[in-house]
Amino acid sequence: MPVVDAQVDAPEALRARCRVFRRMHQSGCFVIPNPWDVGSARLLVQLGFPALATTSSGFAWSLGRPDNGVSLEEALAHFRAVAGAVAVPVNGDFEGGFAVEPEQVARNVAAAATTGISGLSVEDSTGVPVAPLHEFSLALDRVRAARHAIDESGTEIVLTARSEGFIVGRPDLAETIRRLEAYAEAGADCLYAPGLRTRDQILAVVRAVSPKAVNVLVGGEPASVGELAELGVRRISVGGALARTAWTGFLAAAKELAEQGRFTSLTRAIPFAEINEAFANEG
Repeated sequence: MPVVDAQVDAPEALRARCRVFRRMHQSGCFVIPNPWDVGSARLLVQLGFPALATTSSGFAWSLGRPDNGVSLEEALAHFRAVAGAVAVPVNGDFEGGFAVEPEQVARNVAAAATTGISGLSVEDSTGVPVAPLHEFSLALDRVRAARHAIDESGTEIVLTARSEGFIVGRPDLAETIRRLEAYAEAGADCLYAPGLRTRDQILAVVRAVSPKAVNVLVGGEPASVGELAELGVRRISVGGALARTAWTGFLAAAKELAEQGRFTSLTRAIPFAEINEAFANEG
């Protein structure tokens, strides 16, 4: 997979990286893992992943906050840091666009388009339990606004539109498909409904928005890249799962130390020399 040097910030270099990312969505199936900081991003690239996606939850936890607990400015700085640290395309988890009204979503997306990311996702959840999804027409206008801002930027950033019903207490497949079909018509390049669990749900979404790409968040079955590829999924992400895995190891070792006064968990850690050399090679 061709890449663009991470240190080059010229507009044409950014467009070239966006074009690489766009081609990845046109055929086949790829895994786009989710780092939460520069270090995890660089190690994922060393493992051979051709693209990365930030995770709002993983980033927030690294700051000691809950998901959706960072500011627009912090998110933009995070995008710049990760995209500038690696030579593969980076998709930015832009949560709900850090705004409600389409005009402000467009302004924020325009700002995100200057950070070096190659893709950007906008979701339709509100954060309000009694009305967890934006009303349909407003949600659609928000996607249109994001599309317009990207087009105006000239970056060719890949726009992913997310419908969050399955993870905010509204697991209605018909409504999810209605929204994703409309978002595709409004200009989204990739469609994403986190929380889908069964083959039938995934296949229904893939068929509904074809030939547009579908991103699936791994969290249930099917459980392999091959199975998802057979269903026509183009992109597979893991959200905050890698960050949770890292926190799991950290907490297990810390709890053993705090509660038992023992160090057994530390003996299973990656050797200092191995991880130190991995980062030394980045220099």
